[in-house]
Amino acid sequence: MSLQISETDLGGAASHYTTEGLPAARRRTYWRDALSNTFGSVDMKVPDEVEYGLIRTSLVGSLQAVTVEGEPHQAQRTRRLIAGSNNDEYVVVKVLSRVAVRVEQDARDSCLSAGQLFVYDMSRPVQLTVPERFRTKSLALPRRALGLRESDLQRLTATPLGDRSPLGRLVTPFLSHLVDTAGTYQPRTGESVARHAIDLIQTLVEEHLGFDLQEAPNAARMTLLRVQAHIGEHLTDRELTPEVIARHHNMSVRSLHKLFELEGLTVSRWIQQRRLEQCRRALSAGQTRGRTVAAIAHHWGFASAAHFSRSFKAAYGMSPVAWRNAALHTPDGPGSSNGTVSAAELPVSPGRGQAPSTGRKRMPAPA
Repeated sequence: MSLQISETDLGGAASHYTTEGLPAARRRTYWRDALSNTFGSVDMKVPDEVEYGLIRTSLVGSLQAVTVEGEPHQAQRTRRLIAGSNNDEYVVVKVLSRVAVRVEQDARDSCLSAGQLFVYDMSRPVQLTVPERFRTKSLALPRRALGLRESDLQRLTATPLGDRSPLGRLVTPFLSHLVDTAGTYQPRTGESVARHAIDLIQTLVEEHLGFDLQEAPNAARMTLLRVQAHIGEHLTDRELTPEVIARHHNMSVRSLHKLFELEGLTVSRWIQQRRLEQCRRALSAGQTRGRTVAAIAHHWGFASAAHFSRSFKAAYGMSPVAWRNAALHTPDGPGSSNGTVSAAELPVSPGRGQAPSTGRKRMPAPA
């Protein structure tokens, strides 16, 4: 029996995978494929003999809650695999219910203990090593929900959050219980609970990073968001300069630059990052295969193809051409070396199915 649902169809449906009832000879392949389908594009290594595994996912508001129990494994997400994925817009907040985990991201290599909470970013390379049987509980949320500049997000990953603060001792069990109960809420209640969860995560993150919550008054932050929204709507305009933006918002160029100090970036640098993100998404999309790299760069406001290529490689670690090739040709069959699997090929354990496809974009469901 095959699972007739594609990777992009899981956004609106709960899922439940288990090795219970499977013959011993089938468990390893089933478990590896279930983990790979849940993670997205990863290089997944599991033991030769698997006794038990369980994955349960549910939506609660804008968050996806995931519980995973199982055998030791190692999951590695490389730049090449990220290029071929569609879930790099998310971060994962994970609670370790049982056993320690080793996490490597953003030049940090941390061993985290049971009961600790940490974050990793799906848009950058990461490796997780679980040395023995484990249970984890995770929430996947859009990166933008945290409201962090990129440099602050990179300071946040692969390190314990709130393990020594009263706030952390409040947030960690709350998130753990939220994952346990995620499938039980009515839609309106779920949306409200998700908003409160994001607020708590944001406050914990700000405490961890040492933010003074008075540093960014609400009025300035709201003005910044309006300016950023305007920039986002005009990224294809090559005449989008600080002078043009300031004039549109009836402020001086100096005030505009002062506003962007909240982001830790200049206006021009922030525009370039957003344009690079759009180009990266376009290069990863199959429907743009007929367009040249230069044409995509030109469309998103880059005047020079050479400058675009240098900027892209500096940001993502590979050239635009290499990124496109990785995105369009990353193997996803169960026999591929990276261990990823097409959802249509994933076997379903006896008695376990999934809800019909909703057609919504799939959020990542990390193990």
